[in-house]
Amino acid sequence: MAAQCVTKVELSVSCANLLDLDVGSKSDPLCVLLMNSSGQQWFEIGRTEKIKNCLNPKFSSKFAIDYYFELVQKLKFDIYDIDNKTIELSDDDFLGEFECTLGQIVASKNITRPLLLKNGRPAGKGTITISAEEIKDHRVVHFEVEARKLDNKDFFGKSDPYLEFHKQTEDGRWQMAHRTEVIKNNLNPVWRPFKIPLQSLCNGDLEKTIKVECYDYDNDGSHDLIGIFETTMSKLNQASRSMPMEFECINEKKKKKKKSYRNSGVVSVKHCQIVKEFSFLDYIMGGCQMNFVVGIDFTGSNGDPRSPDSLHYISPNGVNEYLTAIWSVGLVIQDYDTDKMFPAFGFGAQVPPSGQVSHEFPINFNPSNPYCAGIHGVVDAYRACLPQVKLYGPTNFSPIINHVAKFAAEATQQKTASQYYVLLIITDGVITDLDQTRHAIVNAAKLPMSIIIIGVGGADFSAMEFLDGDNGALRSPTGETAIRDIVQFVPFRNFAQAPKEALAQSVLAEVPQQVVSYFNTYKLKPPNDSATK
Repeated sequence: MAAQCVTKVELSVSCANLLDLDVGSKSDPLCVLLMNSSGQQWFEIGRTEKIKNCLNPKFSSKFAIDYYFELVQKLKFDIYDIDNKTIELSDDDFLGEFECTLGQIVASKNITRPLLLKNGRPAGKGTITISAEEIKDHRVVHFEVEARKLDNKDFFGKSDPYLEFHKQTEDGRWQMAHRTEVIKNNLNPVWRPFKIPLQSLCNGDLEKTIKVECYDYDNDGSHDLIGIFETTMSKLNQASRSMPMEFECINEKKKKKKKSYRNSGVVSVKHCQIVKEFSFLDYIMGGCQMNFVVGIDFTGSNGDPRSPDSLHYISPNGVNEYLTAIWSVGLVIQDYDTDKMFPAFGFGAQVPPSGQVSHEFPINFNPSNPYCAGIHGVVDAYRACLPQVKLYGPTNFSPIINHVAKFAAEATQQKTASQYYVLLIITDGVITDLDQTRHAIVNAAKLPMSIIIIGVGGADFSAMEFLDGDNGALRSPTGETAIRDIVQFVPFRNFAQAPKEALAQSVLAEVPQQVVSYFNTYKLKPPNDSATK
């Protein structure tokens, strides 16, 4: 019997007394959450933001995890000092880790434990605190906030303000729900629109006190408090663009010292709206159709398929890395695809009968019907295709991304969450059309689609990691930023010894969130909304 997801749990993470591995400043910590439910392979669930120059970080990013009562869901929290912009963590300093099960966290609600180094010794005096809360309320609050006449805390230039929103827990502690971005050198900042889950902000209680703190950001981590105000969701909810809700930021220390003190600036909430957000299951059970498309790299760098050294060589037991990747991911995703008909394309080969190079040819050689019946059909078409094409080049991704994007664009005409596309690209190497691919991905981010890239072989995959937006938004060559992260890249070599399920879990971990983020951004409901009521 398949495991039943009991509930969704939100985890908040903070650390204290981290090791200081930076010379001349403090560590810049980030927390990575890994999960292991197959018993063999850890896969990444997500990362928090990086906090600069801080040995006692409180991360504002939360981890939302499906909790399965009958599964042992092992979790590992790894803390790194991030010194560069690459996604790979192997070149960042390791500050410690903590391993436990999700069940242990759920049972205790709030745990503090020492961080350990890889050799099992304590990571100095470093500790990690994890709080768990069941997500019962799927409403989120959309905010547009600005401020004016904030106190200037800097001698040179102006303050660099940011806001922190806190809710009060049952035991009276304040827990951070959200931190805005920093606006540099500005006493009248306008922050980007943001959203906070209603439960994280006030436990769904519109009369519960919310504390908002305004700080001046300092590079060395010693952020100066500008001022504080307290409010409730019912007050915030009255804000509108024609009648913003205004709050005076009060700095108690300054107020005591200065008789004429009025405030340290005014925060203006221009827009505040509570919206119900649907979950991935709401969309799937409400009739959203997942469409799985496969793209296979047939460039010459893979090696002659007849040679055992080639990545396309099919071993005597009938497998190679391409086939393993197709099987692993396809078997999971086909459950969500009702007609189980998968279009499969190749790129970078000379194709019969003319021998012309193509970057989006159907591997069944039927342009009017590129669909294969089930994952078996994709595998059979791949095997039949290999002897008929000549591996060539270059390695161009953009044609196949744009091809799938056309279908995804047609799906948007329906104005409901009826279709979502997942493109799986399996490749051995370096992208030739990186600029066009960046452009194609930034455009595709506006459409109902996700891209999974599995790198096979031993090539340098740094360009792929650059396309995976986990470490900051991808930009097109013209400077346009992707509105959401839709690319997940995984090197196959990390899973060579692991069970098939581990590869699938790792590459599909971000897809449910990407589906939800797309449909919620465009306020699209499931086709049969009655199924979600």
